Amino acid sequence: MVWGRKGDAMSDAVKDRSRAQEVISLKGTVTTPWWAVTAKWLLLLLALLVGLFAVQRLIEKGSWLGVVIVGAILMAILAVYSTRRAIPLKYLLPGLLLLLGLQIWPVVYTVSTAFTNYGFGHVLTKQQAIDAIVANSVQEVPGTPRYAMSVAVKKGTPPSTGDIHLLLTDPQNGTFFDGSKEGMKKLSPTGVQKTDSGKITTAPGFTLLTPREVNQRKDFGDFAVPTGKGTGIKPVGLSQAFEGRATVSYDAKTDTLTDGNGKQYVPKDAMFVPKNGHGDGFSQGWTENVGFRNFTTILSDPTIRKGFLSIFIWNVAFAAVSVLSTFFLGMLLALLLNDPRLRGKGLYRSLLILPYAIPGFVTALVWASMFNQDYGLINNLTHLNIDWLGNAWAARAAVLITNLWLGFPYMFIVCTGALQAIPSDVKEAALIDGANAFRTLRSITMPLLLVAVGPLLIASFAFNFNNFSLIFLLTSGGPFTAANTQIGGTDLLITYAYRLAISGVNPNYGLAAAVSIIIFFIVAVMSWSGFRRSKALEDIN
Repeated sequence: MVWGRKGDAMSDAVKDRSRAQEVISLKGTVTTPWWAVTAKWLLLLLALLVGLFAVQRLIEKGSWLGVVIVGAILMAILAVYSTRRAIPLKYLLPGLLLLLGLQIWPVVYTVSTAFTNYGFGHVLTKQQAIDAIVANSVQEVPGTPRYAMSVAVKKGTPPSTGDIHLLLTDPQNGTFFDGSKEGMKKLSPTGVQKTDSGKITTAPGFTLLTPREVNQRKDFGDFAVPTGKGTGIKPVGLSQAFEGRATVSYDAKTDTLTDGNGKQYVPKDAMFVPKNGHGDGFSQGWTENVGFRNFTTILSDPTIRKGFLSIFIWNVAFAAVSVLSTFFLGMLLALLLNDPRLRGKGLYRSLLILPYAIPGFVTALVWASMFNQDYGLINNLTHLNIDWLGNAWAARAAVLITNLWLGFPYMFIVCTGALQAIPSDVKEAALIDGANAFRTLRSITMPLLLVAVGPLLIASFAFNFNNFSLIFLLTSGGPFTAANTQIGGTDLLITYAYRLAISGVNPNYGLAAAVSIIIFFIVAVMSWSGFRRSKALEDIN
């Protein structure tokens, strides 16, 4: 008997070896279709062309870090997909690139921004700010001719954000010029069309802006084309430009600006201010590293510190109540529709997930109108006169009700799937042991359900902790009191930070980035604690 088993094992090993040899021989004979090889090299060529175009644009803007990153990506694509090796990387590389582009890079950029003063009036480099100040001080030189002017942007760039170009026509000899923030250069007359007055109407490579588009550009009024030697070209209206001379000069040795009256300006807090301390400085500032100043501002500023504690308590309560309410309602509906005796379960389930299928911003706006005190549907149906959006506690209740409507379908779907995965023999064993329905739910169904749903509850808490869109669309953080218009009754930390750092008169993106980092650590600590506690559910599984 033993010998027979050994003989069977040996014969099986011989058969497996022969099959392996057949597979190897088959692999040697398989060839990739010609169209697949052609498609692969065409895609690689397309990726190379797109990358080279991106490199060219980055070089024009002087972004050498971007050139290095794009070059590294191109090399990785060619190294992975141009050979038959590195099979796993062929599948992993797209995900890795998306991870770097959509997750890692935003985090790195946010952290780096938090240590700068980047914001309104501080978006340029110091040299760019100096050039802008000097260019904006240009005044018309008496006796010089005026150019016919058209305002344009490079073709393919947005009219609202693209770099401004002044297409100029010299009235003396008809020469065309392209004026930008880099300076003046001659424009080839090939393909250029103009009116009788000399104003250019068509120019290859440019998109001319309409008067409305020009007026919408906030940077157009301060724009000037530097031409060197203290002169520059500045627009007059929408169709003419003059040659002027700068009344402000910069001395690199002393790092000071001097205006036409001899008044000197020195750098302070990334702006040029009067050296004698009297008068206003120039509005153009620059971005610089400020260290931990944004973080100390958050901790020391009385306005921010005053509202932080109360908003933090409401923020935690909002996230916790939202998670618990949506979970219990979704679970109860899932338990009800999981009963095999119920008919039409498919129809009921389809109706219950409809709120989840409707975009959240639409639902928030609809509920905002329903909570209107005068003509809202809720007061009309209940014959109440509650000021849902004008009273702090009523507004908080309105937010929780709306979030319950938005969130329970998700929990219903998750709980339905988890309940269907629970083995029926476990419930049958509990029934045989004499357990009633409540005992089975408490001791068997709930623990097994939490094994699957527990991590999702923690993720839902983190999402609701930063549920900016619901608060912004439903209440805008309000209601506010006359004594304090900065702190609203339904403000979350994220909406409070948005109001202080971004939506104010002088947005400070560095401060907003610092606030977002603090919020991240708060959510991370809470989530870490929750995940540690959820480890106890692994023993049940």
